[in-house]
Amino acid sequence: MTDSYLLSLRDINYSYHTLFGETKVLDHLSFGVKEGEFAAIVGPSGCGKSTLLSIIAGLLHPEDGTISVNNPDGSFSYPRIGYMLQHDHLFEWRSVYNNVTLGLEIQNRLTDERKDYVNKLLSDYGLEQFKDKRPNELSGGMKQRAALIRTLALDPQLLLLDEPFSALDYQTRLSVSADICHLIRQTGKTALLITHDLSEAISLADRIIVLSKRPATVKCELPIRLTVKDHSPVAARNAPEFNGYFNQLWEEMKDEG
Repeated sequence: MTDSYLLSLRDINYSYHTLFGETKVLDHLSFGVKEGEFAAIVGPSGCGKSTLLSIIAGLLHPEDGTISVNNPDGSFSYPRIGYMLQHDHLFEWRSVYNNVTLGLEIQNRLTDERKDYVNKLLSDYGLEQFKDKRPNELSGGMKQRAALIRTLALDPQLLLLDEPFSALDYQTRLSVSADICHLIRQTGKTALLITHDLSEAISLADRIIVLSKRPATVKCELPIRLTVKDHSPVAARNAPEFNGYFNQLWEEMKDEG
């Protein structure tokens, strides 16, 4: 690991314990995430990808290993984490606006500056006219955009994205992932995405981390360099390098089935 990583994981071990025994999930897992990077994690189902994000978020504690931080300002405080899950988890009894500002309310940070930022995001991503609606009046894609705005409203340094598009139909998935990718890159956020979709990983990420089957370790890392004029997921799928990356990932993954 080099000093260029915002977050470095070294030799992380984790097991689940039940009355029936121990299931080892992560085995001496090590990798880093660079400042401003959009990284993706792929691996077989059940290999511990979501468990890994929960460890990074501080919701679970590793049994062994270390997580170190190297902030650009030289400080060692843990990054502010934004965690976006598979489902939007919007509250039906609150309006869209009151949902996206909920975290700011809880942290007593609902300042005029934060309100202006939230309103700008709502406007930029087509939700301004729905800010007084309830979540059940929104489409699935609109709900996920609202969930991302709620996450970004708190100005996190590191975004953890746990298959945030998996519940959407294919067309909506492309549209919403394009919006979210543009927003993350525009704001310069550092992001770590979990996905089962290899095409999605290639079209969104700067680097893909491939995990082995359980107990998971890092099998390989694949930097992504696509010759496209923009970073949209649709444009990425037409890049001349796309099929080569897909085939390479497929070869790595099929051995882990």
